[in-house]
Amino acid sequence: MTEQPYTGPDDPRVAALRPAEFAFPGPLRDKLVAAVLGGAKTTTTDLLTDYEHEGDPLPQVGARTAVIDSDGRPVAVIETTDVRVVPLAEVDLRHALDEGEGYATVAAWRSAHERFWHGPEMRAALGDPGFTVDDTTPVVLERFRLLADLR
Repeated sequence: MTEQPYTGPDDPRVAALRPAEFAFPGPLRDKLVAAVLGGAKTTTTDLLTDYEHEGDPLPQVGARTAVIDSDGRPVAVIETTDVRVVPLAEVDLRHALDEGEGYATVAAWRSAHERFWHGPEMRAALGDPGFTVDDTTPVVLERFRLLADLR
């Protein structure tokens, strides 16, 4: 039996999915969501401590999530195809390139991510105003594929 395509953001199957929120609402989220919708972004990185702080389970291969835009609307459905937890120092170039943000090196990718993780919004979300990362910080590397553009 063939699965029916999603009919849009109001499809009850979309409403039942966990949300996938890239960054915080605003310009960065808008850029990341556009990269997902355009097919350039097929990986993402989060801090293991963020999952632990929020009490959220790690992504699971085969799980589907609804990508949420800055206005809180579901705009896409993605499916997780791989999950790895590694120390920050072990993030590889393929993962960095597949984030779809234009990084040419792991160093450039890491610099941008450190700015985000050390920023006031992330530190507030973690409840730690002095939060910092180093080479040993565990990060969650998720690979996914775009299943549906709901716009």
